[in-house]
Amino acid sequence: MIVAKRKSFEDIKNMLKDYKKVLNIGCGTCVAVCLAGGEKEVDVLTAELDMARKLENNPIEISKFTVERQCDREYLEALDSLVGNYEALLSMACGAGIQFLAERYPEKPVFPAVDTTFIGVNQDVGWYEERCRSCGNCVLGMTGGICPVTMCAKGLYNGPCGGTNKGSCEINKDQPCAWFMIYERLLKQGRLSLIMDVVPPQDWRNQTPRTVIQPGYKKTEVA
Repeated sequence: MIVAKRKSFEDIKNMLKDYKKVLNIGCGTCVAVCLAGGEKEVDVLTAELDMARKLENNPIEISKFTVERQCDREYLEALDSLVGNYEALLSMACGAGIQFLAERYPEKPVFPAVDTTFIGVNQDVGWYEERCRSCGNCVLGMTGGICPVTMCAKGLYNGPCGGTNKGSCEINKDQPCAWFMIYERLLKQGRLSLIMDVVPPQDWRNQTPRTVIQPGYKKTEVA
């Protein structure tokens, strides 16, 4: 189970300030259950952005669409006929879903509307590839939809390091350098200046197991 929380409205609005046509995409599974990015939350955020931009005399053409799961490629096919009509995509899925969107539509900037804060596990045998470590400070909007925390061997928020070598990581020539991929993706999107923005380090001190109760599920205390 993946738990997420919506980024602040100001952060989301600021990410989209240069775009006039945006598609807001929700996810019908984990983030819907935790009331962060399902169809209802997509409706609310879309309406908020539309109203805010009108009040600022900077109207936005924003549409909405919720897929069953953003972290399964087969469900993203429903977006193929829509994405070309928009300048940017806003994702209300977890970090893995956001990266799948960015991977499928590399020419489009993809911005995270939520921060992934908690990941549970399925108690069964399977094959899983880690894409998101739920750092709680999603920077995928400025790294071309490629997560530097999971994809970089050193987890660098600001890169590359001195070990990058012709697109590969110094730890293994078969391991791609995350920051090389980020550079290539941002260059393709015409947003290469973002690679110079410095991201403050995370506070990793508190790494004890966490319990998260979303506001919508908190029981009302009886006096």
